[in-house]
Amino acid sequence: MSILGAVAVPHPPIILPEVGRGEEEKISATTNAYKEIARRIVELKPDTIIITSPHSIMYSDYFHISPGEAATGNMAQFRAPQVALAINYDTDFVRKLSTDAMAQGVSAGTLGERNPSLDHGTMIPLRFLQQAGLDFSRVKFLRIGLSGMSAAVHYKFGQIISQVADDLGRKTFFIASGDLSHKLKADGPYGFVEEGPQFDSQVMENLGGADFLKLLTMDNKICNRAAECGLRSFWIMAGALDKKSVRAEKLSYEGTFGVGYGIVWFDIEGDDADRNFAYQLAKFKT
Repeated sequence: MSILGAVAVPHPPIILPEVGRGEEEKISATTNAYKEIARRIVELKPDTIIITSPHSIMYSDYFHISPGEAATGNMAQFRAPQVALAINYDTDFVRKLSTDAMAQGVSAGTLGERNPSLDHGTMIPLRFLQQAGLDFSRVKFLRIGLSGMSAAVHYKFGQIISQVADDLGRKTFFIASGDLSHKLKADGPYGFVEEGPQFDSQVMENLGGADFLKLLTMDNKICNRAAECGLRSFWIMAGALDKKSVRAEKLSYEGTFGVGYGIVWFDIEGDDADRNFAYQLAKFKT
């Protein structure tokens, strides 16, 4: 079993005290859940951690996998340049994932990089892992952007990620970074629409019940109106858990600032051929 587990997390910069300057106390449930999942990940001692981020480089028809040996980033754009991190990439994993994805008809690779710096969708989970004591000199990473392609393609990409982890014998943990709706409150930064709370409720129910078919077939109108951020990240994660028996645990949900922050943890308990959601999605479409 090369995929050790997975977690869906948000990435609000304000959660960091250096950025929030006291405002982070208003989302303490999210902070506490983040600390807990970081502790669990450190205990699992993964070889490789994969982070999918909506704020990495994104193309409509291509999954961008960050190239190179390493990357750095800081929170200067959020007035906290002192929060800085550096990671090493798993170059063997990147190379094989790029090759295998293209061979299986999924457009992915390291082409088209515009900014090598770590984005905040990646930095936030990394910061909690750093504070939990993760040995960044031992663990390697993959940073993967999302695409404009369908749920089925995102799911298939996740399946390929899992297969590459198996082929390389990498103990791999999957972090799906993504906020939920950005339109939960009239006084929030993006205003309110009724689809915002609807979207968050459905995503948290689908993730919390590990019901990936419902996650893959959510109403596009609701998703678009809700100004969602992380759904495609969750689709890839679901694919990485294909045909696995999982136990989902909802650790927190908050919408304090008008943006949905949810944390859901997935333990892998073995194999389950009935959780073949690529097949179920194709059947559903038919």
